[in-house]
Amino acid sequence: MPNQSRVIIEGVTPQIEGGKHPIHCVEDQIISVEANVLSDGHDVIAASLRYKHEKARQWKEVRMKALHNDRWTASFTVEKQGFYQYKIEGWVDYALNWQHGIERKIDDGQKVTSELLEGVDYLKKIAGKATVEEKKYLKDLQATFQDDSNYEVAIKEATSKKLHELFQKYPEKFLVNVSPEYKAYCDRKKARFSTWYEFFPRSASPKEGVHGTFKDCEALLPRVAKMGFDTLYFPPIHPIGEVNRKGKNNTTTAQEGDVGSCWGIGSKEGGHQAIHPKLGSVSDFKSLVKKAKELDIEIAMDFALQAAPDHPWVKEHPEWFKWRPDGTVQYAENPPKKYQDILPIYFESKDWKNLWQEMLNTALYWIEECGIQVFRVDNPHTKPFYFWGWLISEVKKKHPNVLFLSEAFTKPKVMQQLAKQGFTQSYTYFTWRNSKHEIMEYLNELTQTDQQYYFRPNFWPNTPDINPWALQGNQESVYLQKYFLAATLSSNTGIYGPVFEYMQGAALPGKEEYLDSEKFQIRHWDWTIENKLTTLISKINHIRKEHQALQQTNNIQFLSVENDQLLAYYKFDQSKESEVICIVNLDPYYPQKGFVQLPLQELGVHEGHQVKVHDLITQSSYIWDKEWNYVELHPVLPFHLFKIYK
Repeated sequence: MPNQSRVIIEGVTPQIEGGKHPIHCVEDQIISVEANVLSDGHDVIAASLRYKHEKARQWKEVRMKALHNDRWTASFTVEKQGFYQYKIEGWVDYALNWQHGIERKIDDGQKVTSELLEGVDYLKKIAGKATVEEKKYLKDLQATFQDDSNYEVAIKEATSKKLHELFQKYPEKFLVNVSPEYKAYCDRKKARFSTWYEFFPRSASPKEGVHGTFKDCEALLPRVAKMGFDTLYFPPIHPIGEVNRKGKNNTTTAQEGDVGSCWGIGSKEGGHQAIHPKLGSVSDFKSLVKKAKELDIEIAMDFALQAAPDHPWVKEHPEWFKWRPDGTVQYAENPPKKYQDILPIYFESKDWKNLWQEMLNTALYWIEECGIQVFRVDNPHTKPFYFWGWLISEVKKKHPNVLFLSEAFTKPKVMQQLAKQGFTQSYTYFTWRNSKHEIMEYLNELTQTDQQYYFRPNFWPNTPDINPWALQGNQESVYLQKYFLAATLSSNTGIYGPVFEYMQGAALPGKEEYLDSEKFQIRHWDWTIENKLTTLISKINHIRKEHQALQQTNNIQFLSVENDQLLAYYKFDQSKESEVICIVNLDPYYPQKGFVQLPLQELGVHEGHQVKVHDLITQSSYIWDKEWNYVELHPVLPFHLFKIYK
């Protein structure tokens, strides 16, 4: 059908691929919507933003404000979990157009008796929507507009702010044009702000050479809480396959007593809905989850969809795996890497519907049986995108609190597509971003492009799979830098410990892999050790909890400082009630100094105005009354975290 409306609506932001995917947000977040709204001619146009929660019956409406160059904006707040819909309406506002026209004629000294009579029609149209008091005003105004003896009063009221506000309050939307509807998915706040700690439960025993248990993990919960972590992530806790089990340091042949990789899931003792018997029972695991919750810690489980050759699925559902012509099964490969202890799930199976349902049932089991609300998903990029879209959607229909972290260090568009399909958070390339230019370029990509609307980064300096070159020298200053950067650049962050805080960077020669990796063996740790890293990690984590500016990623502005070894950035919350400046020395060996430019405009102050900056790490305070201010940082403590007082 032809569209008679004269108003064009285009360039709506935020939106993902024309509304194909929802934007991501969290409770109490303000969503700022913009669009180009324009019309032919010179008539006054108006626009509004309409929105509602998926369970609400009525749309709410916010009048949009003109910015510049036909760009308009309005905002709404998402108050509860679930889907929100939003759209934009635009129309030629004939009442405001009349008022604008009569103002110009009056300013030009023209007589507007006829125009006042035209205005009576606009008064009548809004009278039916008005309150009792407003109706009286409008009725009196109609009489005034038609009475030549009250001309001066009439033109004063015709151009009044009061009448203008009534026309805005009760718009006559003639030939309104409406944009497509867009969606936003609102998660709980932990989706945007979380602090993760990972360790292997089997390495939790206080006794060397003894397999750790969930009871041993319970004993470590106070340490995790003291360090300020709110999410404790365990690698897979299921039975480990015995067929083709890997040996220490990823050798292809296991020796007697080798425990194997916990990602080689499944044996005669059970599969994905079973627990490794040496860790304990389901009751033990439930107890751990409960006691962690009492310390405001959530247990995150690994959701790894692959099977060992002796997993029960292989016998019960052979059609879920890919078999070669000679009768052998295709194991996982990523040349030159081989994973003989893992069989990838064959998602192109003719029995795919039952396969998908079993995957969903597995997730629901841990959610409903043990209270798990967070999953770290292993290698999601090796499974179909639409499978994840379906599974995450089905889980969230019943359990909206559940969050999914994507472990996909792969091609950018693949990582982005997983986020579009519903993953709450994602691992990132931060692990390999070390120079000032690399860090700034990457953060601008994450926070200044469309990725800000759906891709939530989670910055990890290390993982059991990745021992980055930068950490292999066991240089304390590098560990301090990397954690500070991860924890202040991103609101979601995590470390694999105690390897990180104990600076256990020994690597296999020429590889970004750990020597004596816990992936393939039990390690014994002295969990009582406290050092500079444990102290500063704890301090930083507790500062994050206290300052809203550090509980989001996107509100960031890099500051000018003429030294490539100094990185400075300003962060703030939506209301700018919390503002911080972070400065980092990226040189692990030498002190660095320079002048940092204050963001005066963003702070709402002018040069000469005294700004107090208080270092939340050292508790030192300074008065900055210039735009450019001197800083000097030593590798011993290579960062400032300034709270701003104006």
